[in-house]
Amino acid sequence: MDTKKDCHGINNSENQGYTLSQPIQWLMAGVAGLEWAHAWISIPFCCLYLTALSGNTLILFVVFIEPSLHKPMYYFLSMLSTTDFGLCISTMVTVLRIFWLNAQEISFNACLSQMFFIHLFTAMESSVLLAMAFDRFVAISNPLRYATILTHARIAQIGMAVVSRGTLILSPLVLLLKRLSFCRRLRLRHSYCFHPDVMKLSCSDTKINSVFGLTAIIAIARVDSILILLSYILIIRSVLSIASSEGSKKAFSTCISHVTAVAMFYIPLISLSFVYRFGKHVPPYVLTLFANIYLLIPPVMNPIMYSVKTKQIQKALIKILCPKDPHVQQLLLP
Repeated sequence: MDTKKDCHGINNSENQGYTLSQPIQWLMAGVAGLEWAHAWISIPFCCLYLTALSGNTLILFVVFIEPSLHKPMYYFLSMLSTTDFGLCISTMVTVLRIFWLNAQEISFNACLSQMFFIHLFTAMESSVLLAMAFDRFVAISNPLRYATILTHARIAQIGMAVVSRGTLILSPLVLLLKRLSFCRRLRLRHSYCFHPDVMKLSCSDTKINSVFGLTAIIAIARVDSILILLSYILIIRSVLSIASSEGSKKAFSTCISHVTAVAMFYIPLISLSFVYRFGKHVPPYVLTLFANIYLLIPPVMNPIMYSVKTKQIQKALIKILCPKDPHVQQLLLP
């Protein structure tokens, strides 16, 4: 009886999981070597997801309902919470399905959709952090014109630009993947779909995909990080030009939360790149856990950090959560 062979010359009748066409199912990775502990591992992940979802929902609710927070800085914070919420939802379903049900299968189109939204919300977060850096620069260097520069219409335009930029840059990544043929074992290295991971399973020529993926990274993360750094160089110069030390301290204190948010976004991203490049002898389960956690760090920490560092957010939270307790209300009075 004749048997067909895939593009590597492997007998398809003896090797299920190899195909020349778009695959029906992918297999995502759990924590290799710790499958027996998936139920226990899911507990801290559930806590992190609940913290991220509840924290960002609370930030959005507080900014929406409290009139004193209807200012450019807090509109940008709302954008940041929205991207964090979306990033959290994008990975939560597949990660918890694997830990709870050991359900590792995902369809090809669902995988590409998840991959698109993970990269889209990551790109949007980078863009929002850049917009927040611009907001702090205008507030410190030109406070008298702050309200006229960052009007409601201009903030809405920035928000549309953030979404449009990410969509236009990342949509071709999905379209370019759909043209590929896959003829290797369709097992991903993560608990979610990630562009380099999906691309490596193809037996087609992926040079265009690699070039476009690198271009997307440069156009988003590299450009944004350079512009954020430039913004803070200009901010520091403006702060140093303020005559009083008290004024300088107060001006720069408004940037602490944003600097921390930038660090929590870029440091895990850079760390993961180094781990994959140089951590060849690291156990596989360490890489898997780190890859899952790094996408959770900003969504979990941003609302906590802004709630702790921003006095106006604290006052709004107290006003909403404890409206009838005068003793608690007075804790936050100047």
